[in-house]
Amino acid sequence: MKLRKLIIILSFLSAFMLLFIPANKGDANNEIVYIVPFEETVEKGLYAFLERAVKEAEEENASAIIFEMNTPGGEVDAASKIGRLLNSTDVKTISYVNTQALSAGAYISLNMDEIYMVPGATMGSAAIIDQEGNTADQKAVSYWLSAMTAAAEQSGRDPIIAKAMADDSVDLPELGAPKGKLLTLTASQALEVEYSEGTFATRAELLEHLGYENAEIRSVDESFAEKVARFITNPYVVPILLSIGSIGLILELYSPGFGIPGLMGISSLILFFYGHLVAGLAGYESLILFIIGIGLIIAEFFLPGGIAGILGIGAVLGSLFMAGGDIQHMAISILIAIACAIVVSILMVKVFGKKMKFFKKLVLSDSTNTESGYISNKTRSELIGKEGYALTGLRPSGTVVIDNERIDVVSEGGFVLKDAKVVVVKAEGTRVVVREVPNLNK
Repeated sequence: MKLRKLIIILSFLSAFMLLFIPANKGDANNEIVYIVPFEETVEKGLYAFLERAVKEAEEENASAIIFEMNTPGGEVDAASKIGRLLNSTDVKTISYVNTQALSAGAYISLNMDEIYMVPGATMGSAAIIDQEGNTADQKAVSYWLSAMTAAAEQSGRDPIIAKAMADDSVDLPELGAPKGKLLTLTASQALEVEYSEGTFATRAELLEHLGYENAEIRSVDESFAEKVARFITNPYVVPILLSIGSIGLILELYSPGFGIPGLMGISSLILFFYGHLVAGLAGYESLILFIIGIGLIIAEFFLPGGIAGILGIGAVLGSLFMAGGDIQHMAISILIAIACAIVVSILMVKVFGKKMKFFKKLVLSDSTNTESGYISNKTRSELIGKEGYALTGLRPSGTVVIDNERIDVVSEGGFVLKDAKVVVVKAEGTRVVVREVPNLNK
């Protein structure tokens, strides 16, 4: 009996001690690893997808998120926002550079807990340039250099390496980046300078190294809506989309009824707001403001004063700025769209001789003219040279009698006495001018 009690007590103690032993990595019942593709250009639309992936991993208490990086870079604002997202999560984040992590991609990788690369992959070349391909202004460059070095320091890496990726004045000839050349690390160089924790040719090799070979692997792919949002919010697509919208609406004003140009214009604007709503860059308030603006512009055609039109234009522009997020980029995009609309309007009027069909319903276009047989006043040119007498005194206007017809006239000069002899010297519409004929018998 004593032996039996001893065995039972030891069993309970063993079970209790097991509660304090951490589970081994590789147990599929405890380990969940998320694989998230990080591809193409870094833009604001990408943030919505990554935010969804991180949130899902957090809710499932995932052990790690592996981002398979293959990006040439992209927008600084988008990269900064994504960097903050990765820093704010408690889930382990891993950058697996599969081909390239350049520019914004390098910065985002530095904001992750660990970096791994495939053989032949590259990371770096992170100079900041504007939309024309030129070096950005000093303020933007200074911000980006600080962000790169801060990201490196935060992850315990040499900040000079990160600075050399963004500033060609840093001299690192031993890494193939002397002054005048930006640093781009190969997989072997990154491992050498501790910018990479290892080089693995396949995902399976990486998972085995991390101890997740038996973990449950969950892949997060972009939805169709997120893919559309990424395309629409691309900084090069936004001005094209707004230009198509403005051109379509302008062409519709020159077309009878409602047709393809109007449908094209409205569809472009709907796509613009849809993409920015899905990407999380705009709220429904921007769409509501846009609808109100369009309503005010339409109301302007029926209301006097011009106030409704001004408010409507302001509401439309405000809604576009609210949806776009980046004020400078949206200002450039809107100016491009307005310029395209003006050019199309000039071509329609000057080259094709078109008139806005829409305004025919609002503006009176009918007119009376002599060519159509309309005569506003009968010209009495047949009276010129005829003589008569003053029925009343002319002061200088009055009445004369010519061929037994009473005619209202004005004198050419001053006062003309009653019964004085006069002759018609000019007839302009209803205005008949007479001159007194001297009485030679006096």
